[in-house]
Amino acid sequence: MSLKADLTSTDLAEIRQSALGAADPLGIAAELAAAVDAGRLSDPDDAGPALVLAAEIAESRSKLDAGLRYVDRALETYGKSDDGPAAAARALRARLLFRAGREDEALAEIEPLRPLLTQDTEAPAYISVALAVGGRARLAEEWLTEAVQEVLAEREGPEPTSAEDAGLLFFLLQQRHRIRHALGRQHDTHDVLAERLETKLANANAQAAAAGSSDDLLFWPQAEFETLVTRFPALTEVYGADWDEHRARLERELVRRSGPDVVLVPGTVAGLEAAGDPSDAKTRADYVSASTDHISWPPERNSPCWCGSGNKYKKCCLPRSRG
Repeated sequence: MSLKADLTSTDLAEIRQSALGAADPLGIAAELAAAVDAGRLSDPDDAGPALVLAAEIAESRSKLDAGLRYVDRALETYGKSDDGPAAAARALRARLLFRAGREDEALAEIEPLRPLLTQDTEAPAYISVALAVGGRARLAEEWLTEAVQEVLAEREGPEPTSAEDAGLLFFLLQQRHRIRHALGRQHDTHDVLAERLETKLANANAQAAAAGSSDDLLFWPQAEFETLVTRFPALTEVYGADWDEHRARLERELVRRSGPDVVLVPGTVAGLEAAGDPSDAKTRADYVSASTDHISWPPERNSPCWCGSGNKYKKCCLPRSRG
């Protein structure tokens, strides 16, 4: 498999899906590194993700030295960044060190990431996986338990009744529950809450798929949104009081429904008015059903955000799902 010139974020995502089934995945890993060296990436910010992918391919073939070389190069591209991709790369490095029997180094790599458990929805997964790979599932349980307790202590109001309401807490509970299941632990109150939220999420996803709620995935670009709420103020109850709230609602709904066929339908006020009374839910549903204009979701972290702001997804709407 020969990689094309000028690799995009989409290309990297496709390679991730196909590389492990390729005849020569290690060759693909080497080509990814060569593409970084030759400046064959459409977006230079994709150098880190490309090298991380190369490291993961090497790990899958137990080529730990090669994996460490690739991930070390990835970390060099991230520099002093401490955002999600850089932290996930450090967790990958810890995982490789664990597999190589270098436990002290692995623990030294993963320990500084511990505070992210209460800050980043992705951290509970990559930190707990790294510790489990290193035979430290009990330590993962301890860290996750303390993080759950910290978030609960800071949380105001009643116990969450949905994954969306729980936010970061849901991801902590979910990973803790899986680790404890692997350890054969008896259920405690946190495990019960995790199962209850997972069940509610599964049921909500099934209901949403069956009902196909139109308003939930109808997106108003900024200028259209301002026109809409000026002319039909009551629709702020449906779409949000301002454009930031509108985008945050959509991002959370997209995360809740996440799947290969989830798309947004961009709306125009003129188009909606032509369909009938905008205040009528059926009019809005018919408008969405008739639309042939869709926005795919999710974009790559370093790709332009789906909302059209011009900012990268990781700096724009991705964090809104954690609010």
